[in-house]
Amino acid sequence: MVAAASVVVAIGTASGMLSALDDRQDSDTARPEVTTSPYLAPLPAVPTPSSASPGASPSTSPSPKKKASPTTSPTKTETAEKRQAPAASTRLYRHPESQVLEWVRANDGDPRHAVIESRIADQPAAVWFADFTPSTITSRVRAVTAGGSTQGRVPVVVPYAIPGRDCGGASQGGAPDLDAYDDWIDAFAAGLGSGEVIVILEPDSVAQADCLSTGERGRRFASLARAGRVLKAANPRARVYYDAGHSGWHAAAKQAGWLRQAGAASAASSDGVFSNVSNFHRTDDEIAYDRQVLDALGGPAGLGAVIDTSRNGNGAPADGEWCDPSGRKLGRTPTLSTGEARIDGYLWVKLPGESDGCKGAPGTFTPSYAYELAR
Repeated sequence: MVAAASVVVAIGTASGMLSALDDRQDSDTARPEVTTSPYLAPLPAVPTPSSASPGASPSTSPSPKKKASPTTSPTKTETAEKRQAPAASTRLYRHPESQVLEWVRANDGDPRHAVIESRIADQPAAVWFADFTPSTITSRVRAVTAGGSTQGRVPVVVPYAIPGRDCGGASQGGAPDLDAYDDWIDAFAAGLGSGEVIVILEPDSVAQADCLSTGERGRRFASLARAGRVLKAANPRARVYYDAGHSGWHAAAKQAGWLRQAGAASAASSDGVFSNVSNFHRTDDEIAYDRQVLDALGGPAGLGAVIDTSRNGNGAPADGEWCDPSGRKLGRTPTLSTGEARIDGYLWVKLPGESDGCKGAPGTFTPSYAYELAR
């Protein structure tokens, strides 16, 4: 990913849920407001220096190894895919509260409404839990998983509270220490229910671990391995995927070595890996990379991979821009039927249209950006 999969924006109540509401039809950027919904909006990759949180160290550019890699022109097949209005998956769950759905409901007269509704709002996307609120996390997770079970569909949830996330950068936050994180994961797992659910376990937690000391890395990986075991023990139908970064970041062998330490090769804690969260690398590149990681990882033959295809329809920008780069398009429709060996799903982990901090305020739904991605 670029520097981090999510930027945590300030929220004002103990419930820690964020949505966006806008009662102005000509508004371009929705106003973030706290609600009582169980939804925490997917948040962007990294902020611009001007939008960094007060405790974050400003940075003029992301580390080169984390920048989006140059890409070639889209193939005819990819071009045709991005022009088609995608049909919503019949298996993945679309949670009824999100920033894009709030905007669609409030802006029926906006000329961009039909495109944004049909191509983004109608699609299932992941639900992030990025705030450390132990007292409410079980009920909030349960609200999402119960909704999926009621509809016979599969929700995608993202626990994002590992201590030291984003290496102390703009997305810093989460649990105060690993003991508290372990307790939080226990509470998170208690909300998983008994139905099918996909867990995207801690974006950046493995791929970005090179900022940690050897001892810190070992302790984090041990906690992640425990987290996978706890999640799967709580709900044997939960599918837990670990952070593989993306095809433009670490070599597959290095990433697999870290993943093995974090429990990703054990059937007791893992169903495989995820890649490309909040990034732009082409699906074909991610498929090849994920298979290399899985081969190097070892473990049960049933381990697979899921890929974030929310914004990769045109691939990564040639200049390596990471913040709301222009010219990007929606990627493949979310589905659990990919037709590709060892690729378990294409998911929208990052919700298209939620800004990285350049085309709109960090973490807020920006209709102009959504429309650019969708049209």
